[in-house]
Amino acid sequence: MSTDGTILIGKSTKPEHLHLRLANRHGLVTGATGTGKTVTLQVLAEGFSNAGVPVFAADIKGDLSGIAAPGEGKPVFVERAAEVGVEYAPDRFPVVFWDLFGEKGHRVRATVSEMGPLLLSRLLDLNDTQEGVLNIAFRVADEQGLLLVDLKDLRALLAFIADNAKELTTAYGNVSKQSVGAIQRQLLVLENQNAHEFLGEPALQIRDLMRVDRDGRGVVNLLAADRLMNNPRLYATFLLWLMSELFEELPEVGDLDKPKLVFFFDEAHLLFADAPKALVDSVERVVRLIRSKGVGVYFVTQNPLDVPESVLGQLGNRVQHALRAFTPRDQRAVRAAAETFRQNPAFSTAAAITELGVGEALVSTLEGRGAPSMVERTLVAPPMGRVGPVDDAERQALIAASPFRGKYDESVDPDSAAEMLARRAEAAAGGEAAGGGGILDMLGGLFGTSRKRGETLSVGQTVAREVTRTVANQVVGEIAANIGKAILGRQGGSIGRAVVRGTLGGLLKR
Repeated sequence: MSTDGTILIGKSTKPEHLHLRLANRHGLVTGATGTGKTVTLQVLAEGFSNAGVPVFAADIKGDLSGIAAPGEGKPVFVERAAEVGVEYAPDRFPVVFWDLFGEKGHRVRATVSEMGPLLLSRLLDLNDTQEGVLNIAFRVADEQGLLLVDLKDLRALLAFIADNAKELTTAYGNVSKQSVGAIQRQLLVLENQNAHEFLGEPALQIRDLMRVDRDGRGVVNLLAADRLMNNPRLYATFLLWLMSELFEELPEVGDLDKPKLVFFFDEAHLLFADAPKALVDSVERVVRLIRSKGVGVYFVTQNPLDVPESVLGQLGNRVQHALRAFTPRDQRAVRAAAETFRQNPAFSTAAAITELGVGEALVSTLEGRGAPSMVERTLVAPPMGRVGPVDDAERQALIAASPFRGKYDESVDPDSAAEMLARRAEAAAGGEAAGGGGILDMLGGLFGTSRKRGETLSVGQTVAREVTRTVANQVVGEIAANIGKAILGRQGGSIGRAVVRGTLGGLLKR
């Protein structure tokens, strides 16, 4: 266990540490393929776990899973430990495996309502017009108390929007059936990629990622991402959703002695690739503000140019592995990486970046009152867990022994938008058979009266209409209240929590 408030990264002319009280100021780990980024990530994850800090990380190739098994004491690690000045002591760390597809870990889900229109638009690759229609759909769902849980609910809502496009256009702006059809086609593509398995219930509860074991060590949550990487947009969208949920649910705590959770965002370039400026601006805001919630965000990528400057400026703890300078862009990346460090007069930072060997890095961390330390050429300490993946039998044994076994594995199909709209359609059909005017009349004139154009209501008709509206509103209110009570029992949240958008969407509205 860490007792001095630091994590050992490695050794330069002196031991290089990451200070836990400044670990929520975020960080960056960069370097070319094969230079040791994954090992550095494992060293940091082990250090945070030993300090009692839970960790969430995406396991892109499966190599990080070895942290759940004791190290094998290979000569290269024993020698490196001696060089760094520590004793090599094989250890295993508490791990929980997660998987959006439920194959290599507990299934991870979010509801459509929690995702919100901004992230769904990015996931579906919608244009501005289509995103506008999706925003209208969510607005209608909010006003009508329609809980959006899975894609079935969203499809039903979009069909309702298309059927009532004329009335909705008057109330909210242009809604074309062509745009609705385009969104439906993108949903079909999403389903064909099995991404729909991520949307549904039971939704992941953030507190389940913030656990310590009986020994007080932080649990390392590993997301199996080898299959997920076949859909990079889904990968990036999921991690954005998770980061926004952390921001939304956690209370303000200011600067603590150590973070409440550390979030590693591997392959971070996927987050910003082709992202609209509004989304990048939102990410920058969340990164800037989430540290006050006690969360540290660490981006892991090959090239520092992959991260926008507005975000890069928020990352105070830096570990830079070797970069290759074969092309003009590579040379710019080397210069950009060198310029972000507090220079050390003992060597050329730019030259050192191209000369670093495997397991070496340039390290600069925040110290004192939050000022960056002078960059140092550092031998990275060896991890004490296994370097390399656990086998399938070991993984399945760990999943079977997990405290979340059975909690998220089976999907739940609650009474939500699809079922509610189906019942309303049946009621409307019954109303038409009795001489009524259909679903809009059944909803109490949601989009206006049902009288014919130019027809004037009598006093009696006016009174009857107002009574009908009042009764309908009371009925709808009772339905919404009952739904809210049901949700309280099932999700541990309020009806408002179910329909209010994620933080990324909310920040855009500020």
